[in-house]
Amino acid sequence: MTFLDWLIVFVINGAIISYGIYLARGTETSSEWFLGGRALPWWAVGLSMFATNVDNADIVGVTGSTFKEGIHIISVYAVGSVVGAILAAFFVVPTMYRAGFYTNAEYLEARFGPSTRVLSALIQLQYRSSMLGLILWSAHLLLTEMVGMSLVQAWSLIVVLVILAGFYTAYGGLRSVVWTDAAQGIVMMIAALVIFVTIWQAAGGWSGLMAELDRTGRTDMAHIGRYWGDHGHTPPWMVVVAWTIIGSGYWTVNHTQTMRLMGSRSLWDMKIAALFGVALSLPIMIVSASLGIFARALPDFQLLPDSAADTVYPLLANAFLGPGFKGIVVAGVVAAVVSTFDSMGSALSAIFTRDVYARFLVREREDHHYVLVGRFATVGVLALGFLYLPFIANQQNMIQAFTTLISVFATPLLITYLAGVLTPAHRRSGLIGLCVGASYGVIALVDRVFYDIAWLPTWFTSRWTSFGWSILFTGSAIAITTILLGRQSKSELAETKDTGWLLRSREELPTLREHPFVDRVPIWLNPTPWAVLCLAGSLYVVFVTFW
Repeated sequence: MTFLDWLIVFVINGAIISYGIYLARGTETSSEWFLGGRALPWWAVGLSMFATNVDNADIVGVTGSTFKEGIHIISVYAVGSVVGAILAAFFVVPTMYRAGFYTNAEYLEARFGPSTRVLSALIQLQYRSSMLGLILWSAHLLLTEMVGMSLVQAWSLIVVLVILAGFYTAYGGLRSVVWTDAAQGIVMMIAALVIFVTIWQAAGGWSGLMAELDRTGRTDMAHIGRYWGDHGHTPPWMVVVAWTIIGSGYWTVNHTQTMRLMGSRSLWDMKIAALFGVALSLPIMIVSASLGIFARALPDFQLLPDSAADTVYPLLANAFLGPGFKGIVVAGVVAAVVSTFDSMGSALSAIFTRDVYARFLVREREDHHYVLVGRFATVGVLALGFLYLPFIANQQNMIQAFTTLISVFATPLLITYLAGVLTPAHRRSGLIGLCVGASYGVIALVDRVFYDIAWLPTWFTSRWTSFGWSILFTGSAIAITTILLGRQSKSELAETKDTGWLLRSREELPTLREHPFVDRVPIWLNPTPWAVLCLAGSLYVVFVTFW
């Protein structure tokens, strides 16, 4: 890293962080802190969702995953993200938005009871804080392998970034987060294009890549339809289904994304923002995923062991980027780190403050008290990510760590949300289904990672098949409970026991808007055809272009 590189990194990210601190000055009320006053336009929300979706763990982990296993992972950013965005923005979140909820867990209490609400809150705190661990680990790899920092220097800088992101997030809330994420998203796109063009040229383009893969007998790596799982026994379509479930869960369960949708200025903005976010994510993630494949065509990387897959991205950047260009890429990586820190900090602190602290611990205080609690909680939840580092360090790669954890609690929670919004599931079925699905997830996790349970077959607990089983156990428990106890209208939301500030803050939200136009939505801006087009395009990418 030259002086020019460091100057680029600090100027770009320093300006963005300073802007976040500047925006934080005007945030006072809870509706502004938690939901940005429900005044955020579609393009800012979409850019923010993109920046949160494509974090540095994705950039590093995806490159490492494709280097080791091939390009099948783009399924989650194609089919998975589009399906998840449509489910979230067109079905799940509008239900919560119309009811005036601040978090998705609040909705679960109205639909399935307070126990489901608090369990959902705890699951989300666990699920997203584990992702924070992945982001911290990938940042460490980038700073040590790409920038050449010592361990002490790297972890010191990471802690500083956590503090800076936590500072403007704690004071500015969602509005600061969204607008800084929008700027960081643009920096990330430029950085992705810089490194892709450089590696593309070094490998001789697509034709040079395929020729080298053919020579080394690795052409299967460039085709989704030729990947048969960890042990060679999982059909490719099942892997795509698993990635689709992961993507759907990320966009529906993950409050870092649903919180942005809830902050949209209208229902139309919400839908267009989600489609815009996934449309931006797909090409960038195809670029990141292809870097791992292109590394297989480069002589210096062909002998790199699979165990070092997560170092491929920083090693590529270090080997092929010249002065100035390396600074742009590092600036993009730092932007990805900070954008995800602030996103998770704001979302998880909102869950803790509203769904745990204000709902069950301290109910009758003034607005400024809960805003203050949310600010302190931001720092606390960011610190949780450090607890997962020992687990992540012991996995073969970061993506395997992520897919190993996601099916345990997040997938049952996804099915619970969908059952609540789309089916006449009985009020008691949500908690039962969630507990049954989570119980299977814990057993499967123990068998995969900690202790081999001899009487459990691999096809019942492997990381790819576990998603299907998790859906089956959760869905069956919900269905059986509903059959036994009777149906309940999906629109029949019970009055929650929110009192004091929780109730007042909902009543003080701005009037709900269907769209921002004077008369009606222009035909060419109708979100539904665009959703169909996005889905068709993602299916084409997976089942035609890369199959």
